[in-house]
Amino acid sequence: MAWIVLVVSGLFEAVWAVALGRSEGFTRLGPSVVFLAAAAVSMAGLAWAMRTLPVGTSYAVWVGIGASVTVAWSMAVGDEPASLVKVLLILGIVACVIGLKLAH
Repeated sequence: MAWIVLVVSGLFEAVWAVALGRSEGFTRLGPSVVFLAAAAVSMAGLAWAMRTLPVGTSYAVWVGIGASVTVAWSMAVGDEPASLVKVLLILGIVACVIGLKLAH
C-alpha cells in the first residue's frame, strides 16, 4: 500500500509543480489554490509512505515520478519543446524508479 500512496504522491507533485508555474508568483488565485492543495496531498502521502519505506528510496521515487510527469505534461501541452533526447532521458528516470522498486 505504501508504494501506491508514494506513486500517487509523486503524481500530485507534478500537479503542484505545474500549478506553481501557472500561478505567476502566486498572483493568480486558481493555480495558487491548486498548488497549495496538491502540495499538501503530495507531502502528506510522501510522509505516510516513509513510515514503512526507506527515506532515500521514497524521496528518489517521489521526485523521479514528479519530475518525469511534469516534463512529459509540459511537452504534451506545448509549454516546452519536445525532443527525442528529452523523451529518452525521461524514460531513463522512469527506469531508475522501477529499479528502485525492484531493489527494495
